[in-house]
Amino acid sequence: MRRTSFESMNCPLARAADALGDSWNVLILREALYGRTRFDEFLAELGIASNTLTRRLAELVEAGLLEKRLYSEKPPRHEYLLTAKGRDFRPVLLTLLAWGNKHAMPKQQPVRLIDSTNGETVELALIDARSGRPIGPEHKVLRQGARPARAEYFDFDGEAGAAEARG
Repeated sequence: MRRTSFESMNCPLARAADALGDSWNVLILREALYGRTRFDEFLAELGIASNTLTRRLAELVEAGLLEKRLYSEKPPRHEYLLTAKGRDFRPVLLTLLAWGNKHAMPKQQPVRLIDSTNGETVELALIDARSGRPIGPEHKVLRQGARPARAEYFDFDGEAGAAEARG
């Protein structure tokens, strides 16, 4: 079954979803960020069918998130290493983790992010890298390009759905 491609959409969220593919790809990237590189490691950790893993690894290589590298010639064996693009997925994965702790598994013990320098739990927050200020519900307008024809408004705080404003 062929999935719909969003590659031609002029939206970074649609293209990111297209590059990620499906849930297995997110979990494979999670394992790669944990340091797993070999087919058998992914297979053991995920409990995924080998034919599905083969396809998903190929998708992630094609999307430029993983690099396939030969580490043994006899028999031929490959490892899958995160590219810079794949490593840039880390903050997305951490945000999904925080969301999952809160909404997907609210009654279970949360998975915590620990600061390896002091052992303290880190509370994830979205901040503006330039100012250091938190990004919250008051930051609603998304504009693309230098002179966008329109702005999209995210409904972060429960107001009515997205609206357009001509600029």
